[in-house]
Amino acid sequence: MFKTLVNAFKIEQLRKKIFYTFWIVVVVRLGCQLPIPGIDVSQVQAFLESVVGDSYSFIDSFTGGSFLSMSVFALSVTPYITSSIIMQLLTIAIPALEEMNRDGEDGKKKIQKITRYVSVALAIIESAGLAIGFHRQGALGESNAFTVLTIIATLTAGSCVIMWLGERISDKGIGSGISIILLVNIVSKMPSDFANLYEMFVKNKDVVQAIVAVVIILAVVIATTILVIILQDAERRIPVQYSKKVQGRKMTGGQSSYIPLKVNTAGVIPVIFASSLLSVPSIIINLFNLTPGTTAQKILQGMNQQFWFNPEYPYASIGIIVYIVLNVLFAYFYTSVTFNPMEVANNMKKNGGFIPGIRPGKPTQDYLNKILNYIVLIGVTGLVIIALIPIFFSGMFKADVSFGGTSLIIIVGVILETMKQMESQMLVRNYSGFLND
Repeated sequence: MFKTLVNAFKIEQLRKKIFYTFWIVVVVRLGCQLPIPGIDVSQVQAFLESVVGDSYSFIDSFTGGSFLSMSVFALSVTPYITSSIIMQLLTIAIPALEEMNRDGEDGKKKIQKITRYVSVALAIIESAGLAIGFHRQGALGESNAFTVLTIIATLTAGSCVIMWLGERISDKGIGSGISIILLVNIVSKMPSDFANLYEMFVKNKDVVQAIVAVVIILAVVIATTILVIILQDAERRIPVQYSKKVQGRKMTGGQSSYIPLKVNTAGVIPVIFASSLLSVPSIIINLFNLTPGTTAQKILQGMNQQFWFNPEYPYASIGIIVYIVLNVLFAYFYTSVTFNPMEVANNMKKNGGFIPGIRPGKPTQDYLNKILNYIVLIGVTGLVIIALIPIFFSGMFKADVSFGGTSLIIIVGVILETMKQMESQMLVRNYSGFLND
């Protein structure tokens, strides 16, 4: 990876793209430090922490800490990510969108345009909910309608600017813009997280305890990162053979290929969906002021990740079980939406392709379904293990950090994808130079 980055800096075109991406990232981080005009940041932050607690730590890590501090970019890329997921699901459910998706580059541009509009709508809804909630709870002090509208306009504009900056990176920089911004936001919280771990387990401890703590922390981080890399790169390759056919006076076809099925087919989508759903009970508890100690309150409280693996809250185990079940269900659902074995089998049959030992048509579809169900189970098992590792240490040892397994999956995935894009651009440049010579 380091060698790829060094070689990229030697190429002027790639060097310009890297610096272009860097300066946009700087702008994003500066925007994350700018407070919304007309509000008391400390008062709003105290209100959020008292009402929602750790329920929004997941979102706060995605925004680089700007959510709890209520900066201009507090919503960050979350409306765009939500919009992209919604559009991806609707593309399968709505025939008009599915047809648009099949129209090639023009169709994808139209879907991208709709995604932007949906992102703006979601940003308005989210910012309005936050602003009105702050106003009703008195977290804004002496506020009026103008203050509420200012917050809504600022948060929505900030989300739109983030979306625009992300697209600029995709067009003129390196990698996927939204993914790069998300990566930088998550990484920006890590220094404070490691500082907290130092304060809790290393500072003012004797030498032996400090060394053991450092070794354990490094071992957990390294082991989790290795698991993420293995999970991200693992794939099952289904061999495909194409039969020979006569076109005019020439014999064509006969080549071998394969269908790459990623083990982690759904990526981090199941974890995002499951974490989002499990944050709802915490909101319900605060909204209805449920009496502490009641069965309903304990069950809902058990859905909050901050109580998982904590010996003082054994009833929270139900939340872990629900979390695992939701991840499995979402993994299979999302995979069924994004990968259609019937369509793949029909396309192979039309092009004269077949899997060795498997007849074309329905038998090929059944075979792909069988393989897909098997690897999805392996992928979601690895995904759940990676996601639960930080939660386990947080519950057992109070090692509270904002980043978790999901964040590491995003970090590793974005870095690997960006490196691959750099390598492909360098390879294309070498081929172009060879042809020009």
